[in-house]
Amino acid sequence: MAILVTGGAGYIGSHTCVELLEAGEEIILLDNFSNAKPDVIRRIRELTGKSFPVCAIDLMYEPGVQRVFREHSIESVIHFAGLKAVGESVQIPIDYYHNNITGTLILCKAMAQAGCKRIVFSSSATVYGTNQNVPFREDYPLSATSPYGNTKLIIENILRDIWVSDHEWRVSLLRYFNPIGAHKSGLLGEDPNGIPNNLLPFVAQVAVGKLPALKVFGNDYDTLDGTGVRDYLHVVDLAQGHLEAVRYIRENPGVEAVNLGTGKGSSVLEVVAAFEKASGRQIPYSFASRRPGDIATCYADASKAKELLGWQAQYTLEEMCADSWRFTKQNPNGI
Repeated sequence: MAILVTGGAGYIGSHTCVELLEAGEEIILLDNFSNAKPDVIRRIRELTGKSFPVCAIDLMYEPGVQRVFREHSIESVIHFAGLKAVGESVQIPIDYYHNNITGTLILCKAMAQAGCKRIVFSSSATVYGTNQNVPFREDYPLSATSPYGNTKLIIENILRDIWVSDHEWRVSLLRYFNPIGAHKSGLLGEDPNGIPNNLLPFVAQVAVGKLPALKVFGNDYDTLDGTGVRDYLHVVDLAQGHLEAVRYIRENPGVEAVNLGTGKGSSVLEVVAAFEKASGRQIPYSFASRRPGDIATCYADASKAKELLGWQAQYTLEEMCADSWRFTKQNPNGI
């Protein structure tokens, strides 16, 4: 019996596939490669020394998704696949709602028909909206400030409703904070198409000279240095959280929302300083106005993950930046 990993060639998905395979799990990787490179598959196999089926299928293609479940014995699903850029979602909300929600509904329908009722969902700290009370706990009221965040919130509610209708389902809703870093080998890392949306790949591209300078949005927040504070989490720690979530839902029924974060925040300028130290390169930056919807400080209460999953983050900010820099140096033009 295998674990189906949707979006398994993406940034978080690929690292999770490595952790699953190294833990002795069987996987099936599904990806439409719209935001991932096919060479990632070779790199996962190189790192683990293991082979696995790859299904180059879009979740929006229902016959193809159903065929995957007919042709393979699947015991659980880790669901990463979806459009993921907050800013882009504001520009093309219809695409985000259609792709992320419809794709999930098609996946869940195929799972139900196949009798596969265990799912780990890639949610996000964006479901906490503009809440100002840190650290964020799983029992906080939920809202969202972008179409992307709304799709995460809607899918969480869909999965809860599915469980209400059929208590055989076992659902883990993993709310990520800010994943950064890369595999220690330098073979896998964050490799966005075009200009990066996230802080670390942008900083890394400035360090290698592909971009001239970093633009820091806001320097007048009520924080240590005036810049926004976020909970940065190593992608390998995050991947290991998915392994523990799969193990948890094998033994425990119900629906559980769980934060995955370090439990502490770092400012934008602290991240820049850590990356400068790791890379030995100066990162020029300038300040710009705050972005709508951004809040001053956001970090997790990660105690539930430790209690339920036996998981807690291990890597420091310095290690995250060092691993990101290693990946960037080895792959200056991406994967």
